[in-house]
Amino acid sequence: MSKSTTTRATTRSKPGPPPAQPTARATVATRKRSAKPQTPGAKMVPEQRQQRIAQAAYFIAERRGFAPGNEIEDWLQAEAEIEALMKAALQ
Repeated sequence: MSKSTTTRATTRSKPGPPPAQPTARATVATRKRSAKPQTPGAKMVPEQRQQRIAQAAYFIAERRGFAPGNEIEDWLQAEAEIEALMKAALQ
């Protein structure tokens, strides 16, 4: 003898109001913007500096055809270029 189980679907007797949708005003209010736009001479956080150096090193490697063996030199050259740009922007 096998047992059969019945499941009863539960439904609401009265449907409630639809869930509130965020309005455009609420979405805009949650975005934060800095009071001052960031200029090239503004102080960079270490992550930004690292990202810019990595990008510059990539372009240096690209110019030389991505030949292996010069990765460190590419990085050091990119680091020097970014430092020079930062100093020039501060003056």
